[in-house]
This record gives sequence, C-alpha cells and structure tokens, in this order.
Amino acid sequence: MIYESLSGKHFFISGATGGIGSLLAKRLVGHGAKVFLAARDEGKLNGLMAELGAPGAVIDGADFESYEKAMSAAMAVAPINGAVCCTGSLILKSAHATTQKEFEATMAANATSAFGLTRAAGKAMMDQGGSIILVASAAAQIGLQNHEAIAAAKGAVMGLTVSAAATYARSKIRVNCISPGLTETPLTSRLFASEPSRKASESMHPIGRLGKPEDVVEAMLWLLSDASSWVTGQTIGIDGGLGTLKTR
Repeated sequence: MIYESLSGKHFFISGATGGIGSLLAKRLVGHGAKVFLAARDEGKLNGLMAELGAPGAVIDGADFESYEKAMSAAMAVAPINGAVCCTGSLILKSAHATTQKEFEATMAANATSAFGLTRAAGKAMMDQGGSIILVASAAAQIGLQNHEAIAAAKGAVMGLTVSAAATYARSKIRVNCISPGLTETPLTSRLFASEPSRKASESMHPIGRLGKPEDVVEAMLWLLSDASSWVTGQTIGIDGGLGTLKTR
C-alpha cells in the first residue's frame, strides 16, 4: 500500500540535490510518481533534472517569494500532493564562538526554509489536501556539545510542525517532521573523515551505526503515502536511538 499509493501523484522537493533529497526524488520516480525539483545549486539541479526527466527550479530557500514562484511552476505541471523540505546546513560551534552572521545563516537555511516551504505548500494544497514533511535533528532533542545554532534552528522546525499541523488539519493537509541522527551525506562527510571520529559518532547511537539516506527516505515515503493518512503533527526520530535512549 505504501508504494502503490505514490504512483501518479506529484511531489515538490526542496533541497533536491542533497544526499537525502536526491535519493527521495529517485525513489518517488521509481514508484511512478512525478516530482518537481528545487535546489540552490543550478549545476547539480540541471544534472538531476536530466537524469530523472523531471522539471525544477533554482530557489533561495530563505526567500518566501522564491518558494512561491517555484511552487507556482510546479502547480502548472500538475496539482501538488506533497512537499518535502530537505534544505539545510550544519555548523558545529559553541554559542560564544558563533558569529551573528553564522547564526542568521543557520536559521535561514534550516528554519526559514522550512517555513517558506510550509507557507507555499499550504496554499498549494489547500483545496485537495496533502502531506508536508520537514526535517529537524536529534540535536534539537538532546544536549549535544557545540550544536547551539543548529539545535536552535531545528527546534524551531519542530515547533513549526505542530502549529502548522493544527492550522492545516481542516484542509486535510498533514504536517510531520523527520528528526535524523548523524546520517552519512555529503553535508556531514567531514564529521567522519577519520576513523576515530567515525567510531566516536557511531558510539553515540545506541544501535551502533550511523544513519544512511535510505533510512530517512523510507520514513519520508511512508509519510507521503496513504499508509500514514492518520498521522500528523509528529516528530519522528530516525536516529538509531540517539534522541531518546541512553545506554551504558
């Protein structure tokens, strides 16, 4: 039921050229869905559009008008059944070492982008309903050293999720959030550059391994499908237990 219900539907993906966004797009197309790809890097975007034979648009994730224009272009192709915000960034610094510029950029890439997608998708799916997926982080649920800026941004995403879910429930729009642990993507690759750092990162997760994009994408496919039609306002940890468990 999960994959069958995706066929023929149309999904908007921002941050589509990242490790998670690109895999999600490929999996959706593989299950018979249509996708509209939005990303900041024009070169990578053009390559993915050519690979999937899908339309797309260059966006500035921190600009509401940019999202509005991209969503309008997507709706010109077909009505939107779901939207996923895979846009984000990563900074590991203590609060006192983080500049205002760095903090504002982190909030823009993570919280403002999630708000912009929610705003545009809420308008686009008002008449027929649909599913919105945002992405937070286990760092917003537990105390991790030197994660202040990213924890603040992703905490805002979690708050946005429950409020938007309440607002749009009457329009049959479900809003949920995925909260990953440390996941191996191009964005996080520098964190695992050495074997000691990799082992330290793995040991933080009770299951004992890092996440893979497939782990996150499977949850996203479920939240976009009819199988999750009674699920809204949830933050779901896909994190190997990092966000909730403590082991010896």
